[in-house]
Amino acid sequence: MIPAILLALAVALRILSNPVANVVQKQLTNRGQHPLLVNFLTYLLLSVACLCLVAVMDKTALPPAFWWYSILVGIAGALGNAFLVKALQGGDLSVLGPINAYKSVIGMIVGIFLLGEIPGFWGVLGVVLIIYGSYFVLDTTEERFSWSLLKKPAIQFRIWAMILTAIEAVFIKKVILASSATIAFASWCFFGALFSFLLLLLYQVQFRNEVKKIQPADYRKYGLLVLCIGTMQYTTNYVFDHMPVGYALSLFQLSTLISVLLGYKIFAERDIRKKLLGAAIMILGSVIIILL
Repeated sequence: MIPAILLALAVALRILSNPVANVVQKQLTNRGQHPLLVNFLTYLLLSVACLCLVAVMDKTALPPAFWWYSILVGIAGALGNAFLVKALQGGDLSVLGPINAYKSVIGMIVGIFLLGEIPGFWGVLGVVLIIYGSYFVLDTTEERFSWSLLKKPAIQFRIWAMILTAIEAVFIKKVILASSATIAFASWCFFGALFSFLLLLLYQVQFRNEVKKIQPADYRKYGLLVLCIGTMQYTTNYVFDHMPVGYALSLFQLSTLISVLLGYKIFAERDIRKKLLGAAIMILGSVIIILL
């Protein structure tokens, strides 16, 4: 009974923390802060919070697979989160959030090959509903649901973020299997900080100049962002440790409804009724995957 309650609590926290983090990321980039800097500082501050854990951890007991998959997690995570923040900088939260529903599809496909997690009939039906529901949300854009929609930079960034973070999710499960959910969280923070810093160097971001743009009023925003991202990732690891990745990613899509509501309330995004209809269909698909 207690494990089931803890799992339900972890899922609920994951569903709530993700869209709130997206709101804060969008607010910070709207204030002129560089997306790659926001990405790096998030990882860096989380890494500082994990120093005590790393100090007492027996690193010699970890198998080689842990380190290889941790590196892959760091690369995929840093790139994926960078694309996500960039997408939020110029796109509607209520549109970009539902696109993430396809993440469960990619996670299922990659999970089949790397984890041997084979979906059943109800799993496939749930995925179809998720895709169908996304049509209603994306059909509210100026380009409607069409190929021209894919030409929008924000949509392209979001799709790349979705693909990379879906692959990252499978690698995270590999890290968890080689260690634990807690150790995997620490490695996610440190390797994410490392590779997001390399991204700053690769794109020649003027670190000092960008840091100067951070105002005292932004400190609370960064604090909230770190809290949300940390909660999101740790609860993600906990859920991955107790159920297949593809099904877990599908369940996480319940946050779509929150993304739509936050986009409407905070950023005054329009066509809320059609977006809510699409989100409801996507949620139905997620529920079918989990219950059946």
